[in-house]
Amino acid sequence: MHADAFTATVAPVAPIAAYPTVEFDGELLQRLGKSGPRYTSYPTADRFDAGFGYRDYLLAVAGVLTRGGMRPLSLYLHIPFCDTVCYYCACNKIVTRKRDKAATYLSYLKREIAMQGALFAGMNEVAQLHLGGGTPTYLSDQQMGELMAHLRRTFRFAPDDSGEYGIEVDPRTVSAGRVHSLRSQGFNRLSLGVQDFDADVQRAVNRVQPEAGTRAIIEAARAAGFRSISIDLIYGLPKQSLDTMRQTIDKVVALDPDRISVYHYAHMPHLFKPQRRILQADMPSGDTKLQMLQLCIERLAAAGYVYIGMDHFAKPGDDLAVAQRQGRLHRNFQGYSTHADCDLVACGVSAIGAVGATYSQNAKTLDQYYDLLDQNELPVVRGTRLAMDDLLRRTLIQQLMCQFEVSARAIEQAFPIVFADYFAPELARLRTLERDGLVGIGPDWISVTMKGRLLIRNVCMVFDRYLSAPAAGPRHSQTI
Repeated sequence: MHADAFTATVAPVAPIAAYPTVEFDGELLQRLGKSGPRYTSYPTADRFDAGFGYRDYLLAVAGVLTRGGMRPLSLYLHIPFCDTVCYYCACNKIVTRKRDKAATYLSYLKREIAMQGALFAGMNEVAQLHLGGGTPTYLSDQQMGELMAHLRRTFRFAPDDSGEYGIEVDPRTVSAGRVHSLRSQGFNRLSLGVQDFDADVQRAVNRVQPEAGTRAIIEAARAAGFRSISIDLIYGLPKQSLDTMRQTIDKVVALDPDRISVYHYAHMPHLFKPQRRILQADMPSGDTKLQMLQLCIERLAAAGYVYIGMDHFAKPGDDLAVAQRQGRLHRNFQGYSTHADCDLVACGVSAIGAVGATYSQNAKTLDQYYDLLDQNELPVVRGTRLAMDDLLRRTLIQQLMCQFEVSARAIEQAFPIVFADYFAPELARLRTLERDGLVGIGPDWISVTMKGRLLIRNVCMVFDRYLSAPAAGPRHSQTI
C-alpha cells in the first residue's frame, strides 16, 4: 500500500476494478459511532479564541509576506441569504425575501475584499475560489457579475484551465440561462444541493425541488462547459427509507456527476432552530440509516465512483481522485480540496480563513460585521495561532483524513520529535482500534484499513489533544 502511494503519481487512470472500496461493517459502525469533529481544521473551530482579533490576523499576513515564496491563494466568500428555510440546515444563513439586504451586504463584502487584496498585494494570485452559503445564487445575475469583476480587479486569477472556481447552487434559484452566465462570469465548477429526490422527504424538510429542474441545470452546466459538477445528498432525513434512498441514488448516478457527497444528517434541534420543525416520529431508525449508508457505498462503487473519504465520492479521473492518488489531497473548511499549498482568505459574515499558522473567523452577525468594517477593520472576531504541537498534529490528522496513512519517518523529518516517544500515549490507545481492525500499526507506518476508513474520524480523534478538555462551543455530530 505504501509503495503505491509513491508510484501512483505517474500511473494512468486505472480500470474501475482496480480501485478498492471501503469495507462496510454494520456492527462495528454501530458500536464505535460517537460524537466527534469533522476535522476541516485542527484545532477545530470550537477551540477558536475571542482573544484572537484583527491585529493578530495582520501579524499572520505579515509573517506570510516576510516568508516569501509567493504561494497562491484560495478565496472563500460567504453569501448568507436564502429565500426559504430548509429544516435540516445547520449553516449560518439569513432567510429573507428583502433583496435590498443583499445589496447592502454586497457593498460591505466588496469593502472587505478590497482590504484583503491590499494586504496581499504582490502575492495575490488566486488559484481557487469558492462561493458558499446560504445560497450564493440569491444574488442577482447583475450582482454576481459585479462581485466577480470586483474580485478580478482586486486579485490576479490563475487561468481558467488551471484554477478551480466553484459555486454552490440551489437548482430552484437558477435557470439554464443563469448557468451559462455563471460560466461566463468565471466559474468552472458547480455544486448542486439535491439532498433527496423523494417528494415526501422534500416536503418534510421544506425543500420541494422537482427532479426535472435539477436535470435541466446539469444539462445546462455541461453545455456551458463547466469542468466539474457535484451533487450533495443527505441520508437520515425524515420520511426517508431504504426504497426512497435507492431511488434517489440511482437517479443521481444516472445524472453522471463528477463528484457526489453523501452527508449524514445531524439532528441537533437544541442547536439549530429550523430542525425543531422536523417530527421525531418521521426520522429513520439508526439501523435504517446504516443500511442507507451501505446502500449508497455499494451503488456508487458499482457505478465506478472512488471513495475519497468521509462523505465524498468522485470519478477516477476527477481532480480529487487524482490528487489522492498523488498524495496531494487536502482538507479545509469546504471539505476535500486539491490545493494544499494555498493560504485561505475568507470574506463574509462568519467565514473562516487559514493564513500562515493561524485560523481566523469573521463576525457571525450582520450588525457586528458591518460595524467592524465601518471602523476600517477586517471583521475578525476569533481565531487561534497554532503552536508547534498543533502544526504537528494537524499534519498527522491531514495525512490520515486525506491519504488514510501516515509515515512516522516523514513526520520526524518535518518536526523535531521521535514519533514513538512523542505519541506513546496515542499509540497505546490506537492499539484498541487495531484490535477492532480499523488500523494497522507498523514500525514506520500507521495505515487505516478498508474497514476503518468509514471511521476515520475515530482514528484522528486519538491524536486530538483538545478532546480531553471541555469545549466552550457546540458539540460535534456523530462520526458515522
